[in-house]
Amino acid sequence: MNWLAHVFLSEPSVDFQLGNLLADVVRGPRRDAMSADFVRGAACHKAIDAFTDAHPTVKRSRARIGSEHRRFSGVLVDVFYDYYLARSWQRYSTIALDAYTAAFYASAEPHLKELPPDARTMLERIIRYDLLASYAQVDGVERALRRISSYLTSRWGREFTLDQGVRDLLAHEAEFAADFHEFFPSLQAHVAHGTAGAASR
Repeated sequence: MNWLAHVFLSEPSVDFQLGNLLADVVRGPRRDAMSADFVRGAACHKAIDAFTDAHPTVKRSRARIGSEHRRFSGVLVDVFYDYYLARSWQRYSTIALDAYTAAFYASAEPHLKELPPDARTMLERIIRYDLLASYAQVDGVERALRRISSYLTSRWGREFTLDQGVRDLLAHEAEFAADFHEFFPSLQAHVAHGTAGAASR
């Protein structure tokens, strides 16, 4: 799952939401310096990723990705699943998507100064361009994959074009949708159980 799902599957605490959203950026000693709720949110992020990566329905989705991008099928499916969450938001939330993202941004913005510079820059960009809601459109998915490609290109020194993976999304849109709606309730239950278990310890 990608950014939208990580925020949505969080406890109603902005620090927890930020930890869940920014866990891949704020690591090690920098994470240890954050609030307890932020650290718990980051642990939730890790649990979501582990459950998602191991789930047979997700593996079925990954097998739909063409050979050109098969190595990064997990990345593509994560972003595709946020697309289906955004597109069918009313199925999972009683709050409209634009109202939900606006409320999150309003609660998160005062915490920008508490974040490490790279995480602050990332959150500022998410807020400025409403990137969480952008997943509801195919071009938003394409832009997200282009951002990931740019990061991989800068890290590994060769060109990545994951945005072209949108062709797989469009070629198998109904199948990916069915996979997502089969998978997501089980992820919600897993997160709810894990959160309740953590609260009781």
